[in-house]
Amino acid sequence: MSEVMVDVRGVHKSFGPLEVLRGVDLQVRAGEVTVILGPSGSGKSTLLRTINHLEKVNRGWISIDGELIGYRRSGGKLHELKEKEVLKQRTHIGFVFQNFNLFPHLTVLENLVEAPVSALRRPRTEAEETGRRLLERVGLADKTDAYPRQLSGGQQQRVAIARALALEPKVLLFDEPTSALDPELVGEVLDVIKDLAATGTTMIVVTHEIGFAREVADTVVFMDDGAVVEQGPPAAVLDAPHHERTRAFLSKVL
Repeated sequence: MSEVMVDVRGVHKSFGPLEVLRGVDLQVRAGEVTVILGPSGSGKSTLLRTINHLEKVNRGWISIDGELIGYRRSGGKLHELKEKEVLKQRTHIGFVFQNFNLFPHLTVLENLVEAPVSALRRPRTEAEETGRRLLERVGLADKTDAYPRQLSGGQQQRVAIARALALEPKVLLFDEPTSALDPELVGEVLDVIKDLAATGTTMIVVTHEIGFAREVADTVVFMDDGAVVEQGPPAAVLDAPHHERTRAFLSKVL
């Protein structure tokens, strides 16, 4: 069995009186793909954002490759890390957002080079070489000098994936990576993610694409009302769910 890469334990998160995560436990092994499904408002995106400490947890803890994220443990208590230390941790956690979040004033290649140079202090020539290689990998080798506004949504999302890979992260998080795309562009982004899965990249993907989950996931997690209701291999969760809430959700989307 491979090592646990992402370990989420008893995570609670509230926004004021609204409890969004209610004691979530989740373990993702190195090299595996976990797909999280669930209705809107079930806490899926918030869970992703706690994994890279874009949202602070109220209770519980998260570790990646054995390292606590956002905190250090001392004398049995958790103490929050300084922002500089959190930013360093985030270089190990790639995050691909719904709406691409590319820098509009930078070219495609500059978008990929920015973080390795500023956060990892990589030489620019080395970062550019890596960036070109990654753009080729996502089928955009001819777009190095283009600006995001000159690209389709699918192309922008593929650039965003390449940018996340430029930091050589231990885990990649995808927050509904195809939800902002026109239907005919969804396939080109999912194909890139499938290729990453085939190379053993550890990934957590929040998506509504059931076919993708069936084809690519090692584990499917169904969340509802801030909790993990059911999880297991795709065939078990998608074809023979145990829980009534899972069955009700799948009946609406399949």
